[in-house]
Amino acid sequence: MQIAIRQFRTHAEYKACVALQQETWGAVFTEMVPPSILLVSQKIGGVAAGAFDEHDRLIGFVFGLTGVKNGRLVHWSDMLAVRPEARDLGIGKRLKLYQRELVQALGVETIYWTYDPLVARNAHLNLNRLGVEVEEYVPDMYDSDSQSDLHRGLALDRFVVAWHISSDKPSKETEDTSAKARERFKDAGIINPHGQCATLSENSAFVHARMRIEIPPDIQAVKESSLETAMQWQASVRQACLFYLDHGYRVAGFYRDPENGRCFYGVEK
Repeated sequence: MQIAIRQFRTHAEYKACVALQQETWGAVFTEMVPPSILLVSQKIGGVAAGAFDEHDRLIGFVFGLTGVKNGRLVHWSDMLAVRPEARDLGIGKRLKLYQRELVQALGVETIYWTYDPLVARNAHLNLNRLGVEVEEYVPDMYDSDSQSDLHRGLALDRFVVAWHISSDKPSKETEDTSAKARERFKDAGIINPHGQCATLSENSAFVHARMRIEIPPDIQAVKESSLETAMQWQASVRQACLFYLDHGYRVAGFYRDPENGRCFYGVEK
């Protein structure tokens, strides 16, 4: 499949982006970005770009806004989506790299965004393919009444991540760090095996230099099978992330165990 990545240029392309938002998050999703904002954002340093196939059909897009944080120019990447049939082709990564190229030209050194810590596919892209740093875990970051099909049933907890793109902090996009993470954390204790909540304290058996936080391989499949089980997974991950990040640990890796398919974040101090 031949894929072209570029900024949206026509009213039809802006409308196609809105249609893809509806296909991704549901027709009644209340956080939709309309064509007018997509267009205006490009005029003030924002990014509204798409991935187009050989038939000029939109198969993915990225949207973000540029602003100022602590006196520095930064970019917030607000949306990224790829059609299901076009996933696992590296399109999400290519869209992010294109976004980086555009905002680097403006002098931006850091791109921020959020993602759901329970989504293994996104954890792999962000930590292993792009090399982002997790800054914080925010419970209920977004209003759960967004009416999104993807969001329904669980609180919208998110990792806030930073992608440092300045020349003195080279990107890791040329390597996949999952194998290194597995080697580094394979013997570390598991805080929440199979989504079970643990009793955590500073004096507990869970306070070691390296630990693992487990997430399900496919949270959507879990949610469709049992919302109660999905909620248990979220509660255990929320508890673990808040505890360890609050006690000076950092998220240092993510991997899927090739032997059993289980997925883990590695945290270390």
